[in-house]
Amino acid sequence: MAVDPRQIVAGVLTVTMFVMLGNMITRDHFYPVDSDISIHSTSKQSLGTGPWMKGGESLKPCWTKPVPQADQSEGFVTFSLTNGPEYHVSQIADAVIVARYLRATLVIPDIRGSKPGDKRNFEDIYDVEHLVRSLDGVVKVATTQPAEVSARNLAVVKVPNRVSEDYIAENIEPVFTSKGNIRLATYFPSVNMKKTKEKSNVDSIACMSMFGTLELQPEVNEVVESMVERLRTLSAKSKGQFIAVDLRVDILEKKSCQGDGALKSKSCYGPEEIGMFLRKVGFNKDTTLYLTQSRWDSSLDALKDLFPKTYTKESIMPIDKKAKFLDSESSELEKVIDFYMCSESDVFVPAISGLFYANVAGKRIASGKTQILVPADIPGSSAALTDYISHYVSKKNHFAYSCFC
Repeated sequence: MAVDPRQIVAGVLTVTMFVMLGNMITRDHFYPVDSDISIHSTSKQSLGTGPWMKGGESLKPCWTKPVPQADQSEGFVTFSLTNGPEYHVSQIADAVIVARYLRATLVIPDIRGSKPGDKRNFEDIYDVEHLVRSLDGVVKVATTQPAEVSARNLAVVKVPNRVSEDYIAENIEPVFTSKGNIRLATYFPSVNMKKTKEKSNVDSIACMSMFGTLELQPEVNEVVESMVERLRTLSAKSKGQFIAVDLRVDILEKKSCQGDGALKSKSCYGPEEIGMFLRKVGFNKDTTLYLTQSRWDSSLDALKDLFPKTYTKESIMPIDKKAKFLDSESSELEKVIDFYMCSESDVFVPAISGLFYANVAGKRIASGKTQILVPADIPGSSAALTDYISHYVSKKNHFAYSCFC
């Protein structure tokens, strides 16, 4: 009996989503922090009341753009961006690596949320022209799905995140040679954005794809910029600086992280724990906080008691944009806004471990915004801010350090 490839794709994506959630819940924890580390570009300045640190300079790309390929195959590689922007940056990199290796044409993806039927065009969130320009000479790009590519002649291939050339040669190329066109379904065996000890042949392509292809389309970018500006206006006592905290009540409840306020080494931290941590390292009650939680929840009251200037998207988003970006049934736009807000803030605090933290860290490292503070209870340590700098920064072990100099 023939099987509709669309059913296979839906099944693979559904299983992948649960695998990723399982990894996040059971295996992905914050790495321990060393208290004797030396931090680069984090000297204290007179930047307002509180332990604000000077950010480093934006790093320069040190990857080499690959030379154009002389001959192309006749086949196409299709895929979807799924589960939010923290996954998008990894998915686009894997798709470009596969298409480049196969000398195939890459079809610009659609964007799919976690709910059935939640589907958007790429240009609803990202800048199509920028993507095409950035991939010029790297892979051939089709902005629309060609007529000759249909569900009937697409073979679905599972691709592990950070795919290698060996994996492509052994598991993907034979299918592509046989079928001519393939659809990729990326899965994440683990949440790992650490730098590898040895550079591979695909590192330059991965760097360029992760950090050089995705830019917000103008309307979405305008919303993010207006929210950042609003927070800076509200942060007069800290000279326009604010902290972004990735804290979502639904995730905390799933991970059983609504704790009693005692800091422990674990994979997530509740609102009161975050508030106590920030006060411990020296931020005062006038500090402005942005939370990735979309709407206010009573569980956040303990945090607001410590930091009265705590805001969610609901309270700072322009009124004329709420219907489209906040009140729609899709959460994809909210996730995108959070990803870029956390990338632009002066300080980023991940209350939840996982790929969001890892890929926001990468984007911040590239732009020199290295003040990423990870809550932890370090026995015998002081309340020095440098004790809590993310290991991605303190040890320079994030993949971004392979891409920028």
